[in-house]
Amino acid sequence: MTRMATVNYHVHKPVRQAFELDAGGVAGNLISPELAPTPVALTDTRAAPDTVTFASDAVEFLRRPTAVTAFSGDAWKAPYDAELTTVLTEELGACEVVIFDHTIRVDDPEATRKPARNVHSDYSQEGAEQRLVDLLGANTAAAWAQGHYAFVNIWRPVAHPINLAPLGFVRPASVHPSDWILLDLIYPDRKGQIMGLAQNPAHDWVYRSRMTPDDIAIFNIYDNQGLPSIAHSALDIVEDPTVTTIRQSIESRTLVRY
Repeated sequence: MTRMATVNYHVHKPVRQAFELDAGGVAGNLISPELAPTPVALTDTRAAPDTVTFASDAVEFLRRPTAVTAFSGDAWKAPYDAELTTVLTEELGACEVVIFDHTIRVDDPEATRKPARNVHSDYSQEGAEQRLVDLLGANTAAAWAQGHYAFVNIWRPVAHPINLAPLGFVRPASVHPSDWILLDLIYPDRKGQIMGLAQNPAHDWVYRSRMTPDDIAIFNIYDNQGLPSIAHSALDIVEDPTVTTIRQSIESRTLVRY
């Protein structure tokens, strides 16, 4: 089924652009480069669950219930990490998994981390290679780089089915290399790089409607042997205007060795 939503594309500029996170030392304070709100047509994969696969499209939607019912404090992390490790081992054939970050996002103006409403992917090649070193150290990173490794994210709704701002993806085959824009990501204590995406009418957007806490999206961020990075963004769309639950989600960032 085709739906319409609005996304915020990046804009080509003659100068290097950047996001500044926690700007001025204030948690959640974000300074963003220029974005261009753009309507896009979406394919809802709910009615056709095999429409996209990780191997061909760098994203896959799966039903994988979790035993974790509350993502507060620290007690949930070890069992949840074990669940994600099992998913990545069974679904992708990973032989080693490093889970290094969980981001809980709440679609509320007062939230520290809100849904990311810009079309992007989390790492450039340089950014991914530097993150590998940051996580593993130079010697171990060099050993991993001799084989096949990837950064893979797992996204899950929290508390309620997603009614507002679901996560959408652009099929990599519909993206031209010139659509990508290198962006700096500036934190108070470090600097990274991500890739923003500029608008192209050829982009083929997909999502899954009404995802529940038992559903996940697995998607590729960087693969050193060629699986494309997938552009993604929260979508400005309302599934049911009579539903008032707030969009909450957890996105887990992982490093896998194949």
